[in-house]
Amino acid sequence: MKAEILAPAGGMPALTAAVRCGADAVYFGGKAFNARRNAENFGHEETAAAVRYCHERGVKVYLTLNTLVTDTELEKAYEEIKQAALSGVDALIVQDLGIAALAREVCPEMPLHASTQMSVQTEFGINLLKELGFVRAVLPRELTKDEIKKIAAGTDIDLEHFVHGAQCMCLSGQCLMSSVIGGRSGNRGLCAQPCRLPFGVNGKGGYNLSLKDLSLVHKVKELESEGISSLKIEGRMKRPEYVAAAVKVCRNALDGKEDRELESALESVFSRSGFTTGYYDGKRGKDMFGIRTKQDVINASSVLKDLEKLYEKEYQKFTADMLLKVTAEEAALTASSQGKFFTAVSPEKPAPAVSRSLTDEEAQARLGKLGGTQYAPGEIKCEIEPGLYLSAASLNALRRDALAGLTEKIAETPEKFVKPFNFTKSVKTTSSPALHIHYFSESQITKIPQNAARIIIPPETGEETVKKLVSSGAEIAAEVPVNVFLNSDYYLERLAVLKNTGVSLAWCCNLDGIALAKKAGMDFACGIGTNAMNTLSLREYSALGAKDTLISPETGIRDAAGLGNDVCKGVLLYGNLPVMVTRNCPVANEISCKECGKESCLVDRTGARFPVRCKNGCSFIFNSLPVCNFDRKNEFPFDYHLLYFTVESGEECEDIIEKYNRGINTEKYTRGLYFRELL
Repeated sequence: MKAEILAPAGGMPALTAAVRCGADAVYFGGKAFNARRNAENFGHEETAAAVRYCHERGVKVYLTLNTLVTDTELEKAYEEIKQAALSGVDALIVQDLGIAALAREVCPEMPLHASTQMSVQTEFGINLLKELGFVRAVLPRELTKDEIKKIAAGTDIDLEHFVHGAQCMCLSGQCLMSSVIGGRSGNRGLCAQPCRLPFGVNGKGGYNLSLKDLSLVHKVKELESEGISSLKIEGRMKRPEYVAAAVKVCRNALDGKEDRELESALESVFSRSGFTTGYYDGKRGKDMFGIRTKQDVINASSVLKDLEKLYEKEYQKFTADMLLKVTAEEAALTASSQGKFFTAVSPEKPAPAVSRSLTDEEAQARLGKLGGTQYAPGEIKCEIEPGLYLSAASLNALRRDALAGLTEKIAETPEKFVKPFNFTKSVKTTSSPALHIHYFSESQITKIPQNAARIIIPPETGEETVKKLVSSGAEIAAEVPVNVFLNSDYYLERLAVLKNTGVSLAWCCNLDGIALAKKAGMDFACGIGTNAMNTLSLREYSALGAKDTLISPETGIRDAAGLGNDVCKGVLLYGNLPVMVTRNCPVANEISCKECGKESCLVDRTGARFPVRCKNGCSFIFNSLPVCNFDRKNEFPFDYHLLYFTVESGEECEDIIEKYNRGINTEKYTRGLYFRELL
């Protein structure tokens, strides 16, 4: 099956450009709950008009509902789903498991696509998405060719992959940097892109979080053969000229054509001093990094006018066959395409010929003039009784009416039934939350905390340490971090070993981890990275079997406190938040691993220092200050409090636990996002 070209549309001009340059599908957002809230986007009436325009031309429409939502926004999210169904949208692109559950409940006919924001990187996680009702998954940009092939071989749902556009430094769905720095959440569609600003390594160099744009244009046939069914172009914030050029270049590549001049123009319109294929080719490193320079902007301005010409005319995706019947009683034209047909009858009755009769050749010439429409002329047949005449104006009108009627038929979309949504919940308070402690490295575990109900350890923790922890009586959980990628076998092996040593639980940071825990036969809890922000997502994780779930640290305390009590939930009360998880080490841009010694940091333009720690093939970038709310812990009445240790020494961990017990904050801290109005 030929892969589709999926194009971005920030507004109607970009959508028109995409369709006229040969896109098979477009994706865009409504006015709320989409990951590009600063784009023009589409209201309900605009969505209906856009869907009709696309469906008339055989182009599918996917609506993005790919942000996290709070309980107070669920009713509005329901309206977005309802209007999408009534408008004929072909699928929803979703990040929040709660929104996916809502869509399944109120509109079971609506296909669901899992956004790349869900951070799923393995066939195990992809197949869990299938169990949850998803028919397609958008793969992370960070995957290599071999990883893509492995996933495709292990699943039968549709796979979508980005082939062009900007790249985030962080694994999608796991970036908190914009939130913690400026209160603008990437997970809620308002990323301020602080990663494009200077970040030095230990004060050296800069721009170590800014990647070049991706271009896999010359790999599209390869991706298609590897099992990718949708080739996605990033760019809902970009101009129609960019969309047109990107679609046209991909269309050419998929059709086996080449236009070097257009490819060069596309690079001029938007690149950060060139493109990269680094992740796909497994060639990570300094060559993948780049910034938008003054020369890039100058290059863009010189070619934009030329690119406008790409979408001046309709793209003739279909052929239209026609059958003209002319008798003494009437003239009728039947147009057919895509298994649909429509017959138009001329209001003008054919007249006896005076000087000449209407011939097949004349009629075919008139009916074949389809310039300005989305149809190319197909087979044109004529059945004309001798001695009759029909004016050129009547033939032209018949052609227009038949094609208009045919277009109506092609655009018809079966109505999707939408059920009412009744959201109810009950709220509870917990007077004495349990204490859960997370360790990033075994070296931090110098003393077993006496009052911890749960201790979360890295999977590589040694057997002797594990035995001591198990004997303490606390529940021991093995972390399966968010960066699984090709390490599935490693985590399955470690879970089996730890289970035999007495570890009873896996602490999972995304759906990959949950799927691996299930495969290993272990109970699991949902940790940081699972992005639970509303009651429906908490219920969804519980239905999967989660013992408890950590509420997203992006959730304000008022929203968090109001989440339903039908699940066990907790909150991070202390810890340096992981603001990024990246597969391309920013430190290696400036110094060697030996020089780093796993003790480096990124320094922003204000002098704030963000610790970087590498583990299991990824770099974790932590916030410059830890969240700490020990003095206000009574305002966090949840089932458990989490102390999330990352960069602390063992001695510091002991001191912080003591401060928690006494309700005293650490010397330097931030309140986090709990008491801020997150946009």
